[in-house]
Amino acid sequence: MPAKVEVYSTTYCPYCRAAERLLSSKGVEFTLYDVTHDTDKRHWLVETTGQTTVPQIFINGQAMGGFTDIQALDRRGQLVPLLEAEPV
Repeated sequence: MPAKVEVYSTTYCPYCRAAERLLSSKGVEFTLYDVTHDTDKRHWLVETTGQTTVPQIFINGQAMGGFTDIQALDRRGQLVPLLEAEPV
């Protein structure tokens, strides 16, 4: 079973689209949460991740950061193993 991947994004964010493209290029299915007008969810993201920006990407419930963070993991060869790990 592949990892559970969640992406929190807004409709106007180019980094969100880049993160979605990167994950899709890896054949990953992910749940996309549009937080454009969801202030409660945005507050939850800040409390959970300490970040005010989107996208915020979670793999198996662990906050991984945004696009540049998963891009860096990919460049180091560390993203695919995370995406293949089964949820706990």
